Amino acid sequence: MEPEEVGVRKGLSGDAAYRCAACHGGEDAGPGRPLRGRAKSRSLSAAPALPSTKEFRRTRSLHGPCPVTTFGPKACVLQNPQTVMHIQDPASQRLTWSKSPKSVLVIRKIRDASLLQPFKELCAYLMEEKNMVVYVEKKVLEDPAIVGDDGFGTVKKKFCTFREDYDDISNRIDFIICLGGDGTLLYASSLFQGSVPPVMAFHLGSLGFLTPFNFENFQTQVTQVIQGNAAVVLRSRLKVKVVKELRGKKVAAPNGVSENGVLASDRDTEAGKQVLQYQVLNEVVIDRGPSSYLSNVDVYLDGHLITTVQGDGVIVSTPTGSTAYAAAAGASMIHPNVPAIMITPICPHSLSFRPIVVPAGVELKIMLSPEARNTAWVSLDGRKRQEIRHGDSLSITTSCYPLPSICVRDPVSDWFESLAQCLHWNVRKRQAHFAAEEAEEEETETETETEG
Repeated sequence: MEPEEVGVRKGLSGDAAYRCAACHGGEDAGPGRPLRGRAKSRSLSAAPALPSTKEFRRTRSLHGPCPVTTFGPKACVLQNPQTVMHIQDPASQRLTWSKSPKSVLVIRKIRDASLLQPFKELCAYLMEEKNMVVYVEKKVLEDPAIVGDDGFGTVKKKFCTFREDYDDISNRIDFIICLGGDGTLLYASSLFQGSVPPVMAFHLGSLGFLTPFNFENFQTQVTQVIQGNAAVVLRSRLKVKVVKELRGKKVAAPNGVSENGVLASDRDTEAGKQVLQYQVLNEVVIDRGPSSYLSNVDVYLDGHLITTVQGDGVIVSTPTGSTAYAAAAGASMIHPNVPAIMITPICPHSLSFRPIVVPAGVELKIMLSPEARNTAWVSLDGRKRQEIRHGDSLSITTSCYPLPSICVRDPVSDWFESLAQCLHWNVRKRQAHFAAEEAEEEETETETETEG
């Protein structure tokens, strides 16, 4: 098989590329592009479709927008007829394929020599044993250890390559395999600004909270996923819209893309402002940057001012991100199946400012306070750090496109296993029990006191 060079440049992907039938009345996913996978039954939380409109409409409910349950060209979640609204019992979330998967994206942690051998073994197995088309990022094959390996040459010629922020592979990937730590999963999420193919993550990094698979018996596990009917957890993402004033400078993003973000469509574009949209898996962090002053940012919920954050900043996270920066800042840890958005202050200058959990269906807007002495800085999943000035704003909602993460056992068991193994949750020296003699003496003393 000759290598296939991806030549499609990224255009406007975003939410306009895919539309959930439950949220949009069954309208097409785009010009000439119907929804992939099975037709989804209408969610009880979705508003009735208006036959005359073709505009994007978010589901407004306490449970957030109805998630799309087709992932990539061929994967979808088995429908549960007893689903209440769009939330399923975690034990019923099973992955299935409408067609047998043929293409896989392999993401490897860069600058880690220990991953070269597992990477080679996995790719050779997928190509030679499973006859699959393997996509990798072009810079992965530029590693000197791979270039100089003559034994890997025949396999290397079969790879399909792409370049980040340049080539669009969103419609070419059936599922994803990550080799590394949690950062590889975050990177995989950033590559897909719309529907995300199922992700199988192997723990070959440092922490591995989001990577449940061990690589020792990867052949059996990969085969089981390809055959279908695997457990999956839908990790909700945040849709973040960054609105910036141009301030006399015309800022153009190359090829319509800026660091895995997408330019907003015309209906979201405001005159004299640049509007970019991002899909975030962990959290949005607004902080004071290099300034020595406290940050002052106003937080609006569905258009109402709820508080002004005075401190080092604020974290807006998903349940998946609740075990990351938010946990370090004192927030509770939330299971990924809980539909929620977390708001966690960073070192607030107030003893009563505690982290809160809000419904997933709300819309948050964050702006600099009028009296703020300095600007603020925002980062999304630890990347794309940029400055926020007076007049700029952030709009944060729950995305319709979750990340389907394949489980080893099931969503509940895997999560508690990660808490225990990675974060050592509730690990302490066990309390010693009383000796039998001491217990008898205490019972005797109690009886004597009672008789007296």
